[in-house]
Amino acid sequence: MEFTKLDSFVLEKISQTRIPGVSLAIVKDGEVIYARGYGFKDVERGLPPTPGTVYGIGSVTKSFTALAVLKLVEEGRLSLYDEVSRYVPLKLEAMGKPVRVHHLLTHTSGIPALAYAEAFIRGSLGLDAQWLPLSTPEDVIAFMSDYSSWVHSEPGTRYFYLNEGYVLLGYIISRVSGMRYEDYVRRSVLEPLKMSRTYFWESEVSRDPDVAVPYIVDKEGRHVRSRFPFGITADGGLLSNCYDMSRYVSMLMNGGRLEGTEIVSRESIRLMEEKHVRIPSGLFKDDSYGYGLVVTDEFLGRRLVRHSGSVLVYTAFVGYMPSERLGVVVLANAAGYPLSFIGMYALAYLLGYDPEESLHFIKYERIADRLAGTYETYKGTYRVNVRRMGDFLAVEYRDRYREVVVPLVPSEIGDGYARYYTISYGSRVDVEFFIEKERIVMVYERYKLVKKTP
Repeated sequence: MEFTKLDSFVLEKISQTRIPGVSLAIVKDGEVIYARGYGFKDVERGLPPTPGTVYGIGSVTKSFTALAVLKLVEEGRLSLYDEVSRYVPLKLEAMGKPVRVHHLLTHTSGIPALAYAEAFIRGSLGLDAQWLPLSTPEDVIAFMSDYSSWVHSEPGTRYFYLNEGYVLLGYIISRVSGMRYEDYVRRSVLEPLKMSRTYFWESEVSRDPDVAVPYIVDKEGRHVRSRFPFGITADGGLLSNCYDMSRYVSMLMNGGRLEGTEIVSRESIRLMEEKHVRIPSGLFKDDSYGYGLVVTDEFLGRRLVRHSGSVLVYTAFVGYMPSERLGVVVLANAAGYPLSFIGMYALAYLLGYDPEESLHFIKYERIADRLAGTYETYKGTYRVNVRRMGDFLAVEYRDRYREVVVPLVPSEIGDGYARYYTISYGSRVDVEFFIEKERIVMVYERYKLVKKTP
């Protein structure tokens, strides 16, 4: 199959958002059918990444943690409905009801994000003055001591993504297994899958010759050399590469087995892929959380299982369609363009669809890109600039003394017509775009403006 269109899309998006480098692998029926690197793993030295280049995978680690929990459940050493307080020196409850292992796996503890990871990563990377010296799960447990004032709902009733919950799961794995979380994951998952270049420890990473330099892309688009925030654990501490992760995805697609080795039973994989709780702000209407995985049945009429990860200086995405036995791994050495979009673009392309038309988020991006530019009224009497602001647009007006920026929120986006809105003096104001083949017209309050520049 020809992959030129996919390659072109990836290069375009990482160029637009200044991501230094990306590695990608596509796996079908347990075999890697396409893999390559784009850009640079080391900008200063001009070194390109390979499919074997190591990156941090962030919250994709959560699926490994869930897998380890289910392994202990199969061994009869743990129950999904055990109270967390049985293993953790913290009376964890919400609205007077105990938080159970299942609730942590599905982010339904009733506790909104306490943002330890955000503060820890920003502090470790020197991004702001916030500093949380939380180098162990015990530190995170101590940090959570006043969690009860933050409880919002009963366990099992609402989705709140909680990194701290997965740190607690890692602690439980250590308590039950009698070994460090990292050692248990290595022994029960990484080694049986022959994921020999997947790491938790800085000492391991420092010995590997093919590791992407982690970068921060600053507000000027410059690449600032950085470091991995070692200290995060069961919620986002793994580093890996596309080849190792392809073996992992193949195992998941194959119901817990790879090359004759069983990691967990098919029933455990079914539990990971089950839609336990709906995600209110999902990309798809039915997006739900399983155990360490996000699930939708609305991806081109198929079930898509996936997870993204970010530690700011590394980002990651894995996704697969069990019915097609087709999966993708995308890794990058900076934050910028959503790798989930690249991964889903690749999957749609492999299924024979035109991703530009079949994926609503890609189509919306293309239309928003077209709308950006300079617009003028009759004979150029009034001029404004429209620019992209992520998923939003902004109308900008400047003169000698003033600069006015009006954010526009998308309301309806189609091939020939798009409507956005803003709020002005408490009232909603619609901004309409009429998209013709040769020109674009914007109607904004009393003005009709025509796009003059790209």
